[in-house]
Amino acid sequence: MQFIFEKRQSVSRQAIILVPIISFLVSLLLGAILLAVSGANPLLTYAAMGKGAFGSWRNISETLVKAIPLMLTGLGVSIAFRMRFWNIGAEGQLTLGGVAAAWAALSLADVLPAWMLLPTVILFGMLAGALWAGVPAALKVLMGVDETLTTLMLNYVAILFSKHLYYGPWRDPEGFGFPGTAPFPEAAWLPRLGHTRAHWGLLFAVVLAIVLWLVLNRTRWGFELRIIGENKRAARYLGINIARNVILALAVSGALSGLAGACEVAGISRRLQQGLSIGYGYTAIIVAWMAQLNPLAVLLVAILMGGLLVGGDQVQMMMGLPAAVGLVLQGMILFPMLAGSLFTEYRLRIIRPEKTPPALVTTEEA
Repeated sequence: MQFIFEKRQSVSRQAIILVPIISFLVSLLLGAILLAVSGANPLLTYAAMGKGAFGSWRNISETLVKAIPLMLTGLGVSIAFRMRFWNIGAEGQLTLGGVAAAWAALSLADVLPAWMLLPTVILFGMLAGALWAGVPAALKVLMGVDETLTTLMLNYVAILFSKHLYYGPWRDPEGFGFPGTAPFPEAAWLPRLGHTRAHWGLLFAVVLAIVLWLVLNRTRWGFELRIIGENKRAARYLGINIARNVILALAVSGALSGLAGACEVAGISRRLQQGLSIGYGYTAIIVAWMAQLNPLAVLLVAILMGGLLVGGDQVQMMMGLPAAVGLVLQGMILFPMLAGSLFTEYRLRIIRPEKTPPALVTTEEA
């Protein structure tokens, strides 16, 4: 008996919808087992996390604060993953976006008119993310270097570089030794929604998700990305320029992650300081896979992931469990999602050995 994974000719719409739901339920079951082994009541823990994340408007707004960078980086990762370019570098692209945005806010405040400062800050953040993502894209196209390794390693370069800046030359001399830059001028602040910490980054994410859905599903470029991801040989036969699409897709992917970094420094901390790189870019991988690379679904999944982070903090205060419960559950969500996506695109075929008929005995042999 032989087991073979073979690619499906087509994927049903029902499978696309049901597989993420079933995978998420399986992850909740696995999380419940882990909580029970740890001595916690799974139902009470999940209820406390849900209340902590969505039990009041203030809690919802804090969930959105965590969800906004996940939305933007999730959208960026989804574009790269759609063409099977494994961009693991959203964390570094977000960080460089925050660094470039901080430089623009602090260096150009006396040069530009006040109304131009915030758009320039956002633009610099996106450009930095795009350029940082362009490095592994160029290495892949020109030299065939594996993108998983380069994007991952560049994360550490970006994070350590940002730490060097706000611990060293960019440290605020009036900050009482606190590692961080001087506060941004008010003209560089990203407006917030009402009296919450949620900011206009949410509006950016919603608009960009709609635009990307239309581009990926209704334009030639979206068709080319899908063909490259499914079959590069077929893409070449169709005359699709793979190198150009890799560079362009990674530039857009990095720009979205850079936008997330710019929104974080301009909308939350309003300075460059410790706490910018806390794993949003890595969680974006889970967001993208749970959303099945659908830009509109990325928004909903990001809110769910943000709820796990905020709910984990609430569980620590309400039930005495470590706040890392939310992070553990995020990790446990990834494995069922990967298994689910595997069975969405592939099917398991069982080949049984054929039974050979018994040899015929002739009269002479008898």
